[in-house]
Amino acid sequence: MTTKDKVARRKLSLLALATDLGNVSKACRLVGYSRQQFYEIRRNSQTAACPRA
Repeated sequence: MTTKDKVARRKLSLLALATDLGNVSKACRLVGYSRQQFYEIRRNSQTAACPRA
């Protein structure tokens, strides 16, 4: 597993943890990201998942 894969997995686990906990701030504290980073990650994951025509 490359470093890129590890970072991507950590970011996806942050999104999943926030969903499970229902609390973004708590998930960010546990994983070590800021809330601003969380929302950037979420926005990027949503735009990457939606193919453009």
